[in-house]
Amino acid sequence: MDTTRHPHADVAWHKSSYSGSDNGCVERGRLGSGQHAVRDTKDRTRGMLVFQPDNWQSFIDAVRHGGL
Repeated sequence: MDTTRHPHADVAWHKSSYSGSDNGCVERGRLGSGQHAVRDTKDRTRGMLVFQPDNWQSFIDAVRHGGL
């Protein structure tokens, strides 16, 4: 058994208030290093996408403007 603690185990995850109750959503977390992470609520064990601080705003802008 691997007892190594995951470096992002203490991330405080936030789900959008626009999300439904069916777990078809994403959550955002802020990592201690200033990075931002996104994960799927359907299977939280599958990992996360991690964005450097300078790339986070570009990602948000692309989502808002239909670029993704």
